[in-house]
Amino acid sequence: MSVTEHGTPEHPTTGHRCRGTRRGARQVAGIAATVAAGVALTSGGVYAALTAQAFNGTAQQVRTGTLLLTLSPTAGSAGFTSVVGDLAPGDVVNRYVQLQNTGTLPGQGLTLRLADSSPTLLTTSATKGLQVTVNECPVAWTVATGTCTTSAPGVPGTGVPVLAQTPAATLASTSVAPPSLSGPGLAPGATRYFQVSLTLPSATNDDVSVNGVAPTGSVQGLSAGLTWTFATTQRAATTTNS
Repeated sequence: MSVTEHGTPEHPTTGHRCRGTRRGARQVAGIAATVAAGVALTSGGVYAALTAQAFNGTAQQVRTGTLLLTLSPTAGSAGFTSVVGDLAPGDVVNRYVQLQNTGTLPGQGLTLRLADSSPTLLTTSATKGLQVTVNECPVAWTVATGTCTTSAPGVPGTGVPVLAQTPAATLASTSVAPPSLSGPGLAPGATRYFQVSLTLPSATNDDVSVNGVAPTGSVQGLSAGLTWTFATTQRAATTTNS
């Protein structure tokens, strides 16, 4: 093998000297080191940036309100748990219940909905079926006599009408909004006392049975399983500044 100046070997194929190759490698290595150093300096600068924090020493408490209704019989009444049996056209059956807001938020817009587990003419016919009337007393009703001891002026003993006579079919209809019960909203802890009256209209139920058989379309021998649902909505939303 021939020897070139300064002892630099020639390329075994081309015979060119290899000095440039080594020099290029050293230059690439130098550039890489410079880039690495720059990255290190940049990274060091980011982690060394100033930051500041501040926080409240006492945790702020946030609590949500509740809107809760409870329905129960008025003292001396079985309420809706009592069976209404052998109802005849023209009869009126009164049941006494009370509704209380046990939550912390006021309620407004009280409504009444009815559901029947086995619908018949009693709850599907607006003319032949059950009719519902609701009166309210500011205090608990005297169940034994069906009187309100504290009534609005002009209606002594009868309470205040909050739902005029309405077909059970209307209360049970899901295609219309449930009727509203007039009167005040339910403040937290407040109780409203209701007399719920059921009757069968006599004028549209004067059918005649023949040889022990009731005519087609009669309300005789029918039954209903009623669920009464009172509903209210929360008070209007507010904005508070403090």
